[in-house]
Amino acid sequence: MATGCTNLPTQTPAKPAADSSENLPARWTAVPESRLTQGDVVKGNWWTAFNDANLNRAISQAVGNNYQIAQSRAQLAQAKAQALIASASRLPAVGAGLQADRTRQGGGDNGFSTNESYGLNLLNVSWEVDLWNRLKAQSAAANASYLASNEALRAVRQAVAAQTAKAYLAVVESRQQLGLSQRTLQVMTETARQVGNRADVGIGSPGDKYLSQSNRDSAKAGLAGHQEALDRASRQLQLLMSAYPDAKVTTADTLPRLPALPGIGIPASLLARRPDVLAAERQLQAAGFNMLAARRALLPGISLTTGLGTASTELKNLLDGDFSFWRLGGSLLQPVFQGGTLRANVLLNEARQQEAANAYAQVALTAFSEVESALAARSTINNRQSALCSAANAAKSAEQISFNRYRQGIEPYLTVLESQRRTLDAASACISAQRAALDNYVALQLALGGGFEALAASAPLPQAAGQERLPVAPPRKDQAQ
Repeated sequence: MATGCTNLPTQTPAKPAADSSENLPARWTAVPESRLTQGDVVKGNWWTAFNDANLNRAISQAVGNNYQIAQSRAQLAQAKAQALIASASRLPAVGAGLQADRTRQGGGDNGFSTNESYGLNLLNVSWEVDLWNRLKAQSAAANASYLASNEALRAVRQAVAAQTAKAYLAVVESRQQLGLSQRTLQVMTETARQVGNRADVGIGSPGDKYLSQSNRDSAKAGLAGHQEALDRASRQLQLLMSAYPDAKVTTADTLPRLPALPGIGIPASLLARRPDVLAAERQLQAAGFNMLAARRALLPGISLTTGLGTASTELKNLLDGDFSFWRLGGSLLQPVFQGGTLRANVLLNEARQQEAANAYAQVALTAFSEVESALAARSTINNRQSALCSAANAAKSAEQISFNRYRQGIEPYLTVLESQRRTLDAASACISAQRAALDNYVALQLALGGGFEALAASAPLPQAAGQERLPVAPPRKDQAQ
């Protein structure tokens, strides 16, 4: 009867439609086929494409010191301990002990009588025979949960790296915006001086002097705002790096060039690369094994016990071999009535497996959506950046022409003011568009599952001494009966 139950089934249950290869396109729909090449794969350490040593150091410090990552490491350690506990439950329990009893009993002609007995248990062994592989299923579930925690740690590491990269780029953009404000203030100050000198000698409208001064003072206010934005962005970066937020960080002065389109692979490969998808898959496997264990708990359990030791009414005889004993016993326990607890536990674990299956489908679908969205936005963002930066160059030329014509008495000063405003707005928008394109590159790398080349894809399974490695794929529902 036990022969057919010695091994756990290892087939993975049918996954939701989001993971069916028949439902996945051969390539990403947001990228023209001409842009793809054979062997196009996602690479690790993607941030090195920016060629910024300060960014590399910031990400290294963030990944090494970030408290969110430290929490995930602690959760992984807990999952490993749980897996070891579950694995150890399949081994015999061995113990030893010393016991002493003293009984005082009344009655009879002699009043009270006292009886003493001593025992030395040299060896106590108890073992639950895992006839139906219930304990093995529990151990496999714990191992799958451990692997899920390992993938969750990888996901957090990748997310922190991406967040740090975006925070770093925000600091660099703020630094560039501050530099633009400083240059604008210098121009506005010089313009106000020249306009004031012209007004003092009766050239131009007297109101031009005050308009130029207003423009200069507005530039001062803008400079203060950009300084505050730089401090705020710097502190956000330091928060990710677990550094004291004194707003003193070392970054590049200008945003890096946008790297070329990275290797993006194919949709099917995303499921085997994104750590959050892999974590959800491991949780689905754990739920399948827990459901199997709950069903096997309905079957009879067999326990074996054995012992070896000495017993005597005299303490001095405990080490005497003439007083030794041994025992061997076994028990068979069939659950009869527990108020429906066991069957309710089966229903509970079946529902949890359905929950895990739907969670996996949602995570997989979200992963596809994030990649397609980032790819689709890339072209739009890049075109917008090109147009805005071209507009900034044109606005700068128009400003210079209008100011020269004003000095010649051809253009009114209001035209100069409008030209200066457009130049500032266009230059600022160009910088912001550059950062948006870089942020899109970071988001695409995160969506593709790009991470660390030195980080293993999965951790080894923890197991107690003397235990073979367990399968991690849950049984199909029809095999768990």
